[in-house]
Amino acid sequence: MSELHDLPRVLFVGQEPETVDFSDPALPPGFNAAKIHAGISVGMQQMATRGWHADLCLVRPDETAPIALERQLSTAAYDCVVIGGGIRIPPKSLLLFEALVNTVHKCAPNASIAFNTRPEDTADAAARWFKEE
Repeated sequence: MSELHDLPRVLFVGQEPETVDFSDPALPPGFNAAKIHAGISVGMQQMATRGWHADLCLVRPDETAPIALERQLSTAAYDCVVIGGGIRIPPKSLLLFEALVNTVHKCAPNASIAFNTRPEDTADAAARWFKEE
């Protein structure tokens, strides 16, 4: 954990739900923005329940994403950055995914990078990188 704080600090990076192409066959059928928002709320609550400080950074799937992430990473020293499956899984998001991973690598070189499969398993993804006390 960062020397600047006692509790783990996690940044959850996801795509703005309203910008997701739900017709993409790589996404589960029946997925929609409301379900993503609900899942994000669950994931954020799970991290709070574990006593972690968690921030959320939702990005657009365009050239502004790395800029938004860099801006967020400059606000705190994160122990772990979790990049959401909605960015990582769809093949058409590969360039966005690469740009975000490289932004984390550049701006938060001491942070672990983790990947969830859905918003609800974000806390578990981050926990894989924290030593149990």
